[in-house]
Amino acid sequence: MNQRIQLASLDDQRNAEAREAVRQRISWPANLTPANVTYHSRGHALVIGSSDAAEKAAHALKGSGLASLTLLTLSTAADSAESQEAASEDVLSSDAAPQGHAQPLVRYEMSPGQAEVLSISGYLGAFAVQFDNGGSPLNLARALIDRDYFDLVLDLSARPVLARELPPPGYVTLDWTDAERRREALDSVGELIGEFDKPRYFQVNSDLCAHSSSGNTGCTRCLDVCPADAISSHQGRIESQIEIDPYLCQGVGSCTSACPTGAIEFRLPDTRRQQDTLSSWLAAYRDAGGQAPVLRFITLDSQDAEKAAGIVPAGHVLDIPLEELGAAGHDQWLTALASGAAEVRIQAHPDMPARLSAFLADQVNQAQTLLTALGHDPARVQLLAVGDAQARDALPTLTPLTDQPLTLNEPNKRARLNIVLARLGELGEPSGQRHAMPEGAAYGGIQVDSDACTLCHACVSSCPTPALSSGGKVPSLNFREADCVQCGLCEQACPEDAITLTPGFLATAERETRHVCHEEAPFECIGCGKPFATASTVANIKAKLADHPYFAGDAMLRLEMCEDCRVKDVWKTMIRDPDAQLKV
Repeated sequence: MNQRIQLASLDDQRNAEAREAVRQRISWPANLTPANVTYHSRGHALVIGSSDAAEKAAHALKGSGLASLTLLTLSTAADSAESQEAASEDVLSSDAAPQGHAQPLVRYEMSPGQAEVLSISGYLGAFAVQFDNGGSPLNLARALIDRDYFDLVLDLSARPVLARELPPPGYVTLDWTDAERRREALDSVGELIGEFDKPRYFQVNSDLCAHSSSGNTGCTRCLDVCPADAISSHQGRIESQIEIDPYLCQGVGSCTSACPTGAIEFRLPDTRRQQDTLSSWLAAYRDAGGQAPVLRFITLDSQDAEKAAGIVPAGHVLDIPLEELGAAGHDQWLTALASGAAEVRIQAHPDMPARLSAFLADQVNQAQTLLTALGHDPARVQLLAVGDAQARDALPTLTPLTDQPLTLNEPNKRARLNIVLARLGELGEPSGQRHAMPEGAAYGGIQVDSDACTLCHACVSSCPTPALSSGGKVPSLNFREADCVQCGLCEQACPEDAITLTPGFLATAERETRHVCHEEAPFECIGCGKPFATASTVANIKAKLADHPYFAGDAMLRLEMCEDCRVKDVWKTMIRDPDAQLKV
């Protein structure tokens, strides 16, 4: 099915008409999440930077409508301790604005030591700024302007105090020597006054989450890829839970694509609807006479910029508009190929956060490795550089793998991905080998040491997916690799260290089948003959309790009894010797 395309047979005008028919017939699902996260900013601003830059910024911000303006500057080595102390005392008692300023202006000069222990947290309307040198922290907003928080921060430092790839709303960073961006940044500060609403983009289903179980930590993929640091692990009484701060979250979406179980998803539209729309678009394109479709995943902002510049992609390129590229990962790209796209291209854009760029590169690597393992050309998935018009409009070199739509009738994210991989396996020639995947990929199996395993099934209770299960009538441990997300919770939960993870994608049908990792004959109760455990479990318990006074002598036989016979034996002993329990 990896046939070379006949370039002469493609009609660009016909493809462009088919693309337009798709757009008119089927709309891409838009974000319909209501705006239910609200920021309140009264305009109390903090400016951080050198004295010269902060003074110039303060002058530029006069008349901008700010309620107050606080300058936090770094003293030079030539400043004496006396002048620093005098400046601090003066600023703490000052609430008057210099001539020409419409808002109160306060100055505070930091010493180098203070700069090292300065910390900032929060978001628009609630920035906590404090010095903390190991003693009682000093709240600068309370000390300087008699408020608990600053509403917004303009950071002119060479290294921002709050160093995040995506700063929280209300935290504006600026290199004062950058004249081109200076006016834009200063204007944005003046606009951050009032009440602002945004959607609560994501929802977390803790029942599906593979982050923690029984006090052990497993999957951390969402924590690793969020450029806004909006995701945290919250320690509960027994285990940790993933939480998303809606005030820090900026809708990048990489967490949804990185999550292997679907525990984190967009509220609206959900991932399943996006995948269904991909298949519907390709079917409609074919029905309208289109050939060799290439899907290009692009942000809405980039798409609008191209339209403003008069750029029209080639007729065979169907743009998939996303709020951010992280909203689609390799599972959706492979869905497109399994539904009849000839190629998938991901259009990079300027100023992408470093973690988003790294995430997309990793996802492309995973997609290409999976394609290779299943017998397809890895070049069917490509990451396009910014402004590369030639690569954007290039004709695909291979025909689509299929002209049949793909039905994803499973609600679970992993189950849908398995359907996609199975379709790609049918359309290709799987290698039959285990392929090394990029580090952290959610593909792999486990190895179970049968000599060490006691079939306690602690691993089964910790597994967040159906990958591990217990046997039926015969005590056993069963495993299906297609469901394993390599979270490592089973490996950590095993008290006998009998489980080892085996990373990598297994390109055979064995991946889809459930097989027995370990099984034993059941141990039958010596009292009634009912099977209630395994021989290794009983032997292990007897060894651990051999010196316990409760099981001394003939009482050790109780460990070879089922729960019912054990209770009966205890009561018989108490009838014969009522003081027996007091002797333990």
